[in-house]
Amino acid sequence: MKPDLFQAPDYYNLDDLLTEEHKMVRDAAREWVKRDVSPIIEEAAQDAKFPKSIIKGLAEIGAFGPYIPEEYGGAGLDQIAYGLIMQEIERGDSGVRSTASVQSSLVMYPIYKYGSEEQRKKYLPKLASGEFMGCFGLTEPDHGSNPSGMVTNFKDKGDHYLLNGAKLWISNSPFADIAVVWAKNEEGRIHGLIVERGMEGFSTPETHNKWSLRASATGELIFDNVKIPKENLLPNKSGLGAPLGCLDSARFGIAWGAIGAAMDCYDTALRYSKERVQFGKPIASFQLQQKKLAEMITEITKAQLLAWRLGVLRNEGKATSAQISMAKRNNVDMALKVAREARQVLGAMGITGDYSIMRHMMNLESVITYEGTHDIHLLITGMDITGIPAFN
Repeated sequence: MKPDLFQAPDYYNLDDLLTEEHKMVRDAAREWVKRDVSPIIEEAAQDAKFPKSIIKGLAEIGAFGPYIPEEYGGAGLDQIAYGLIMQEIERGDSGVRSTASVQSSLVMYPIYKYGSEEQRKKYLPKLASGEFMGCFGLTEPDHGSNPSGMVTNFKDKGDHYLLNGAKLWISNSPFADIAVVWAKNEEGRIHGLIVERGMEGFSTPETHNKWSLRASATGELIFDNVKIPKENLLPNKSGLGAPLGCLDSARFGIAWGAIGAAMDCYDTALRYSKERVQFGKPIASFQLQQKKLAEMITEITKAQLLAWRLGVLRNEGKATSAQISMAKRNNVDMALKVAREARQVLGAMGITGDYSIMRHMMNLESVITYEGTHDIHLLITGMDITGIPAFN
């Protein structure tokens, strides 16, 4: 087992923009990844198994709902601290970051923002501690980029709701204790419901044969006449804007997380280029290798600045959905390109499990698609600047 020698690049002294609390939170997450994730993640990815042993550690570093108030079990941190935690976790693995993102932004966030006080007290502390794990049901087999077309529905049966339908590509679903599910009522209005494992007619089959996010558990949510207590309806927001608000929070975390994956690929390539000797000297001395490395650190630095500024805007309550969309698209695209260039620096060794690069590259092929595809995010920016929607 190779030691984790990662050194984070900070070409523009971005640490100067962070508070001491930010750096303390980030460093704690970084050390945890080095100690508890790096030694096991390659084997977990090879075996296509989510390492459940890390759930407790994720909770301990505040990765579950870090911005949720302390009275509900969260850490009460700001948005930049949340982003930095996601950055460090994805430096370890995108699948592990997905687990934390889903728990924080797609399960705890809607319960906190849209739920009743009773729901907050019942679920949030257990989610923050990792005692409960959650998942988020929006995407359907026939409705991905067009969530408004969902067919999952619920009917009012007097003392309960009856839920029917299916969701697909759901992170955490195979082991989740609860699911925040979005479905249409009899009038076609979208609402969120909390579905608990063990409810009759609710099943979560796992998705196998993935070449990406192999250390993350992905599955389906199947609802066959599931009786949902009326108190499990999220009462404080309905309509498509409710799940999209959750996606804003998740996309913000991804914009930071992707930087972590890029940083790991760059750091690996830089170290390898200094050690690998060809034609009698390290390959780092060759112009084409320096070009690759120089472009990598430039793009990472630009993404870091984009994410930091977005974090400031989020803290001030000023960040728009379109701004978040831009950062998600740009930073994931950047990370995927960095991974591909880093792989070339390592040559044939870059495709082996001895190094993290190919795993990051495969993971990022999912990250560039989920929470809004690269193309849809381009159209979101296009609509924002022209005022004309191209996807209606």
